[in-house]
Amino acid sequence: MTTSAKFRVHGMDCAACVTKIETAVRRIDGVSDVAVGLQTETLSITYAGEAKDEAVTRAVTALGYALGGADGAAVHDHAGHDHDDDHGAPIEGPWWQSDRGRLVIATGLLLAAAYAVDHLLGQGGWYVFLAAALIGAAPVAKRAFAALRSGSVFTIELLMTIAVAGAIAIHAVEEAAVVVFLFAVGEMLEGIAAGRARAGIRALAKIAPATAMVETPSGLAETPVGDIAVGSIIVVRPGDRVPADGVIVSGRSAVDESALTGESVPRGKGEGDVILAGSINTEAVLRMRMEKPAGDTLIARVVRLVEEAADAKAPSERFIERFARWYMPLICGLALAVAVLPPLVWQEPWATWIYRGLALLLIGCPCALVISTPAAIASALAAGARRGLLVKGGGVLEQIGKVKHIAFDKTGTLTAGKPVVTDVVTFGAAKEEDVLRLAAAVEQGSSHPLALAIVAAAEARKIIVKAVASQVLPGKGVAGRAEGKMITVGAAARLNVVDKDVLARAASLESQGKSVSVVLAGTTPLGLIAMRDEPRADAVSGVAEIKALGITPIMLTGDNRANAEAVGQIVGMAVKAELLPEDKLAVIRALSGDGGIAKVGDGINDAPALAAATVGIAMGSGTDVALEAADAAVLNNRISDVANLVRLSRRTLSVIWQNVAIALGLKAVFLVTTVLGMTGLWIAILADTGATVLVTLNALRLLGASKGNLK
Repeated sequence: MTTSAKFRVHGMDCAACVTKIETAVRRIDGVSDVAVGLQTETLSITYAGEAKDEAVTRAVTALGYALGGADGAAVHDHAGHDHDDDHGAPIEGPWWQSDRGRLVIATGLLLAAAYAVDHLLGQGGWYVFLAAALIGAAPVAKRAFAALRSGSVFTIELLMTIAVAGAIAIHAVEEAAVVVFLFAVGEMLEGIAAGRARAGIRALAKIAPATAMVETPSGLAETPVGDIAVGSIIVVRPGDRVPADGVIVSGRSAVDESALTGESVPRGKGEGDVILAGSINTEAVLRMRMEKPAGDTLIARVVRLVEEAADAKAPSERFIERFARWYMPLICGLALAVAVLPPLVWQEPWATWIYRGLALLLIGCPCALVISTPAAIASALAAGARRGLLVKGGGVLEQIGKVKHIAFDKTGTLTAGKPVVTDVVTFGAAKEEDVLRLAAAVEQGSSHPLALAIVAAAEARKIIVKAVASQVLPGKGVAGRAEGKMITVGAAARLNVVDKDVLARAASLESQGKSVSVVLAGTTPLGLIAMRDEPRADAVSGVAEIKALGITPIMLTGDNRANAEAVGQIVGMAVKAELLPEDKLAVIRALSGDGGIAKVGDGINDAPALAAATVGIAMGSGTDVALEAADAAVLNNRISDVANLVRLSRRTLSVIWQNVAIALGLKAVFLVTTVLGMTGLWIAILADTGATVLVTLNALRLLGASKGNLK
């Protein structure tokens, strides 16, 4: 029987930290599976036998990391096992208050003192350089030997320790001190960059407030959101952020949901409307009923999904890690060969070639290469979430930008999902207002989508409608007495209308994919009302953006051909209509083999097609199904956001390959110059830590995609 446990790990800032912890914990007897999440700062293990808490704590803290408390009972709290060195901790406060910052200051002052002594006195500087090198290298050596005991051989700390020891042995103490100082600066910059990357995701969790004003028998009480029971009434004042997901029970206001969906224009909301945690009430007091616990709000689920996605390894990341496994030993072997072969074979000076070999050791660390992908993926996922673009993992993010086709469902995806009145045709002396007023009078109270469309059209035109008693005519329509006349509304053919002009006009409208109801006073036609589920406001421009990206859009729908082709003509895409679910699957599979296909649907009735596509994208404002069913979700129901997903993916892939080029390019250049004796130890450490900082900062540029246009 196996058991699972989860711990919170403090102090990780790069993929090398993940590797060291995984290697150490896998060596514990009985542990069969280990997963370390860099962005979530978690360690998950599966083990057999007795609990492994003590062994895990010893293994992780020996490496200089800390096991601390975390939200949720599933994560063990080991806050008592503090570490004395935050070497790996991302720096989120003032840098000079961190252990890394203090080490930089100490080694920097010693280095400056050594140069001053050497310049002013001409002697004694050697000993101060030695002190600077030893003091700066001590914590690095401590971590190196801890990792070595835990099974991690090729670490940057061990390479640094060997390089500094070797430099001291050949009396290059000045360069040893400079290398230690530059390494400390590089680690500090890595910590700052990692802190910024992780803050991009953590900022999502801070959108919702921690407390709320709850109605109690004794009045309003400010209460922690986690302590509020579902069903409680919460008061949200103008300017406040909404603390939980719920439904408005009284009041009307404009609500700013930009932090959740990227929509910049506040939406009017009133009684009965859903309101989401993290949105801002901008105008008037609202009373809302809490519908979900704090840990199950849309923003909480988005944060969890983004964190999990950030820790899931993308294909390019897995490839780079496999490459790094043989790259580092290869460079170490090359460094050894450079250090010993020229003196042994060609009687070259030992000190010169040992020095060059030590420099090669520092160039051999693949930190920048390994972090090039996860840093970019984490930044892109956080940026996407701030725009209402949810992507479940780096693999999905990479795939979206590569597809050649995007298939759309029609109803609820390309269209709003509800019919609206498009045409009102009158006969005789009747006016459009008369036709709508009488039709709305008998349709009041009906829940049929066409009835709701007629009533909504009358309200939009500010027509005063007096509801009347009406009855349903099964299979025909609805009838009722209004303004002294028997008014009937329904399909012309089913109401036995014989007027050729009426039938011809109705047929013309139906050929455009519209549903047509005739309005009769007795047996006299007063007019026709045409309705259609119209394309979304941004459908035409959104489809145009997708085409501009070199992707072919196509509509796959089970709707009738006339209706589908009418919408397809408006938005500008090819149409395959009257498809059964198995027909949709056949099209998806065919296009999957032709460059890949993304399927965009509502996440409910298109589940098989979403699963069969290269990438499934759900449209929906935070429904559970939309978040869980597909590979990605567009929370703001905008077609243009599908194009933004593609742009985000392509921009991320571009940054990843830029990072790989920076990491390998710098190392290749300095590898050659080091062997030729053109550059030394301090340039080598700059090549390593400098490249790591550069690729991290380059990846952080993706966080800017959460603002402005992705074009």
